[in-house]
Amino acid sequence: MSSFEVIGGKKLKGEIVPQGAKNEALQVISAVVLTGEKVTINNIPDIIDVNNLIELLEDMNVKTERIDRHTCVFQADDVNLNYLRSEEFRSKSGKLRGSIMLAGPMLARYKKAFIPRPGGDKIGRRRLDTHILGFQKMGADFVFHADDSFFHITTDGLKGSYVLLDEPSVTGTANILMAAVMAEGTTTIYNAACEPYLQQLCKMLNSMGANISGIGSNMLIIKGVEKLFGTDHRILPDMIEIGSFIGLAAMTQSDLLIKNVSIENLGLIPDKFRQLGIAVNLIGDDLQIPAQDYYEIDTFLDGGVLTIYDHPWPGLTPDLLSIMLVVATQAKGSVLIHQKMFESRLFFVDKLIEMGAQIILCDPHRAAIIGMGRRNKLRGINMTSPDIRAGVALLIAALSADGKSTIQNIDQIDRGYQYIESRLQSLGADIQRVS
Repeated sequence: MSSFEVIGGKKLKGEIVPQGAKNEALQVISAVVLTGEKVTINNIPDIIDVNNLIELLEDMNVKTERIDRHTCVFQADDVNLNYLRSEEFRSKSGKLRGSIMLAGPMLARYKKAFIPRPGGDKIGRRRLDTHILGFQKMGADFVFHADDSFFHITTDGLKGSYVLLDEPSVTGTANILMAAVMAEGTTTIYNAACEPYLQQLCKMLNSMGANISGIGSNMLIIKGVEKLFGTDHRILPDMIEIGSFIGLAAMTQSDLLIKNVSIENLGLIPDKFRQLGIAVNLIGDDLQIPAQDYYEIDTFLDGGVLTIYDHPWPGLTPDLLSIMLVVATQAKGSVLIHQKMFESRLFFVDKLIEMGAQIILCDPHRAAIIGMGRRNKLRGINMTSPDIRAGVALLIAALSADGKSTIQNIDQIDRGYQYIESRLQSLGADIQRVS
């Protein structure tokens, strides 16, 4: 197993281009199963989770032509349905949470699907109820088989229905949406997620011949069609990586230019970093983060301590709260970070406290950070990456700290960030991957 060795305290400088969005990639790559024609997807992030999904599709006999590491042509004209009952499929799909996104397309086209218990990050419960209840509303039946820990879902033919989601789940919305595009009649999904990546999936499906309206709202109306066709699609830049680079620049007092960010799809992200006192300058479609000796956290208008929390789009994505928590440790002032969605995502703060940060973990969902205003720098330690986002947050902390840090279990970071050490090295970071 590999680790990162980091010598912190170096100021970085240069330009960096964000990778394609991981969360969008898992959705749109799953959607290729909906047609037997060729689908070309561009700006694919070269990361473990996405590559594992592509490998899983290849095992299902979906033809793939990798033009380069970021462009792939898919053709699902001869899917091996028997493979879905194999032990190999159970093993591979159970380790990859993104495999759940295949259920909707498989139900729509082949009338059966198999969902493993969720894999991926250990950040708390990740319910499947939203997905399965939506499929049931459209006429699917499911049985949980305890012997293989799989949900077996079948249908004689999906029917359009009114689906009121119990939560605006992104993956739940995407899965039900993909199931509905070829259902008989009209499906309405209310309380739907409306993140940019979900909007991208809708636009791609419409370009394939689907009939989806209400894109960008919390009510999607899908009129079922008999067949979908091939298309070309380009994935958005990853907003989580963009936010990570903003946090990196602030913590290391660096001057960074983040290129081609698709500013209209970043929502509140730049403003939330500005609330932490970070200068975020827009230059065309680029973000320039100037070197700052100090940054000061805002207060509410009545003088109260700022609270930053996650919320469904257009609110702040929960994936950036770990980054913002780390950034706040060196700010001047205090902030309460409230992670509403996942109950285990803040437990990495014990490592930051060991590095010298002043943090009070109030409960599994809330942490109070007393910014040190750079009076005392963090110090390097040995630590382990618990999940993708906390792993990068700890990496940012290590890059700003005095001395050497070692970060283990970096496969978690590789799941979400491509070529991260070489890209940081190009900015002047002292980081090495060691076995």
